[in-house]
Amino acid sequence: MKILAGLSGGVDSAITAYLLKEQGHEVIGAMMSVWDGSIPAAQNKGVDACLGPEDEDVETVHKIAAFLKIPVYILDCREEYKKVVIENFRSEYKKGRTPNPCVWCNAYIKFGVLPLTARKNNISFDKFATGHYANIIFNASLNMYQLCKAKEAAKDQTYFLYRLTQKILSETIFPIGQLTKKEVRDTAKKIRLPVAEKPDSQDFYCGDYNDILQFPKTLGNIVDKNGNVVGKHAGIWNYTIGKRKGLGLSGGTKEPLYVINILGKQNVVVVGTKKDLYSASLTARKVTWSSIPMPKEPIEANVKIRRQHTPAKAIITPQGIDAAKVEFTEPQMAVTAGQSAVFYKDDLVLGGGIIA
Repeated sequence: MKILAGLSGGVDSAITAYLLKEQGHEVIGAMMSVWDGSIPAAQNKGVDACLGPEDEDVETVHKIAAFLKIPVYILDCREEYKKVVIENFRSEYKKGRTPNPCVWCNAYIKFGVLPLTARKNNISFDKFATGHYANIIFNASLNMYQLCKAKEAAKDQTYFLYRLTQKILSETIFPIGQLTKKEVRDTAKKIRLPVAEKPDSQDFYCGDYNDILQFPKTLGNIVDKNGNVVGKHAGIWNYTIGKRKGLGLSGGTKEPLYVINILGKQNVVVVGTKKDLYSASLTARKVTWSSIPMPKEPIEANVKIRRQHTPAKAIITPQGIDAAKVEFTEPQMAVTAGQSAVFYKDDLVLGGGIIA
């Protein structure tokens, strides 16, 4: 089989290409270029991130390809990345929401624009592979491909992949989904891969998010639950639900205060106590059912509301074709608009949506 392997310069994608080649496939490497220089380069040396100057990554990808003896292409995805990921990032923060750019990047750029650009450049292939920790199975009874958690729960990346369509799932391979990170590292060391010891990427951008947002200072009020002004802010995009430190509030309080709401249209940040951070329900928009037909009745599932959140039991009630009400068995802390709510049944990813 002819397989296009997405390479980032990291150990996971490199071992993905290595394993596929060892299985006898014809492997072609491809790196997506998304950095256009319009954002100040972060000065956090030694911290690897997805968004930033790419000279070192390009050099590393070429070293990996030479080591594996596979061809490699650097594909220009900058314009699409800027339109889809960066503009969504800016738009959401401007509204007082907290987006997850990795969700949009995976759904529309990495698994969409990248393979499409490869084909536009006359690179032919049968399947697309990446170094994500996730698995795909085919459910014959449903006639559907299903996204499942990785073997190692701590490395599972399905939270970022829940928007992958049936078409994408049918054309995708995750070769390291059944491996642990240690097994990947051990394999890399065994074959003396050039990036065997390279640290993992820490975030999509390792600098100050204001470098990306580039919004002018916009003064507004910080208020308590009763609407009393307790401080001033210089832009709602500097806050997210649950933030406690650096609020700059006037006067002392008996209990620590946290951001409990951000009112974008009013340009207001609302603070309250820790108990005010808990929510019994949420509404999700832009809901997609990645691995099952859209339910016609309420279903029980576990719902994850951010990357490091332990999935919580809930009842999910579909509302129209692309929305759902999620009611938790126990209230959850810091439900944040703009983040994703992802629905699970054991290891199976049912779907998910954007918290409204």
